[in-house]
Amino acid sequence: MGKPWTDRETIDRMLDEGETWAIVGLGPNPWRTAYSIARELQERGKRIVPIHPSADGELTVLGELVYSDLASVPFPVDVVDVFRRSEHAGEFADQAVAIGAKGVWFQMGVVDEDAFRRTTEAGVPMVMDVCPSQQWYHRERRLA
Repeated sequence: MGKPWTDRETIDRMLDEGETWAIVGLGPNPWRTAYSIARELQERGKRIVPIHPSADGELTVLGELVYSDLASVPFPVDVVDVFRRSEHAGEFADQAVAIGAKGVWFQMGVVDEDAFRRTTEAGVPMVMDVCPSQQWYHRERRLA
């Protein structure tokens, strides 16, 4: 049996129902994984919201305004997708709960079991150590 943060139903629900994805750690470097995942999300019809602490209020990435933190986003966010090291990721899960996000997604290699416990106990589904791009690929192959 897999870990609770890799639950297939939770993954599929976020991929299907999450329309607005805040991407924590997304900057203008096209060679970073966050950039390629954000671009794929856009290609799949999702709205992305870049979150980067160095945002000056005028920076855009992939055509979207960059916000310095989640609390600054002036509209609802469905999924908060975190591209930060495990030791720094938990604070963004807490911020996601605080802004009323419907889900939290930690990318491949990012695991914080305490953050998972806090987030899910607050009623917010969470996925960790999973890449949305790989999940779409595997799902499409299963359905083919």
